[in-house]
Amino acid sequence: MKPAFDDRRPIFLQIKEQLEDQIVNGQLQEHEQIPSTTKMVQFYEVNHLTIAKGMNQLVDEGIIYKKRGVGMFVNEGAREKLRQKRKEAFADTYVRPMLQEAKKLGLSEQEVKHIIKTIEEGGET
Repeated sequence: MKPAFDDRRPIFLQIKEQLEDQIVNGQLQEHEQIPSTTKMVQFYEVNHLTIAKGMNQLVDEGIIYKKRGVGMFVNEGAREKLRQKRKEAFADTYVRPMLQEAKKLGLSEQEVKHIIKTIEEGGET
């Protein structure tokens, strides 16, 4: 079954992020070969240039590397590099705005922690 793509974002980025997810969650290990462009074209049912664009960005970022005539592989340290990048994005996207809003509302650190704990436990705030 062909995966559904978000029409608001470029497909090559979504495919790139799916590969990153597989590396972060351990489905793809260091030095493990990733699926070939041909296999991905068949799976996603998209143009090979779309696949290549996402993969080339991963190569440029040092997440995967090419072995000429063999394929592409997960680079050493790729998982940690991606985890660090995502931690920074998480802080910028979620934590900083949350703390700014908490400050506007005059919430103490303890109140913010309580809200988080309550939500985590499935309760209402």
